Amino acid sequence: MLSPQLFHKIFGAAFFLLLCCAQGKPPGIPPLPSFVRLPEYDEGFIPGTCSYRLHFYLDVLSCSIAMLCKLSAMLPLLGKTASGGKIFATTGEKADFQTTLKKCKEVGGSIATPRNPGENDAILYFVKKFNAYAYLGIKESLIPSNFQFLDGTQLSYTNWHLSEPSGKGKEACVEMYTDGTWNDKKCNQNRLIVCQF
Repeated sequence: MLSPQLFHKIFGAAFFLLLCCAQGKPPGIPPLPSFVRLPEYDEGFIPGTCSYRLHFYLDVLSCSIAMLCKLSAMLPLLGKTASGGKIFATTGEKADFQTTLKKCKEVGGSIATPRNPGENDAILYFVKKFNAYAYLGIKESLIPSNFQFLDGTQLSYTNWHLSEPSGKGKEACVEMYTDGTWNDKKCNQNRLIVCQF
């Protein structure tokens, strides 16, 4: 993760280069005296013109700022691990299932959802580090003891603890134990918040 100081340096350099490119010149070279817009000619948004480049770079800048804001929301997270192109992170806070969903969404992520052993191990790292069970992005379907991902797809990977799931319709959420195995659990318990990005 970038430090705030490095983030600001990169952002400042990018903004400087953006302004130079929007003026149609490389950085450090003053504009030519003939580099003046003619009043009777409006470039509008014709590709290749200064006006078009300016608007293009401003769009790129605004998208970059939006992405940086999402990343800065992650800065307070205490730890992160990665697996399979996903980044898993936590602040160490605990919450019930619905609050976990909300908190992960607020920082631009979603609740941790292991889809293979590597991702399960990445989440397990936090469960062991904080010695606390964590909710996973898996819920019971309308059929008791049949669990699925939150998007409604069937589980392609499972790591149930021995004799689990055992709730038979009374435990709709899934938590991870400190050994990495899963247990079905009621959704109102406070568990470690682990998000994925």
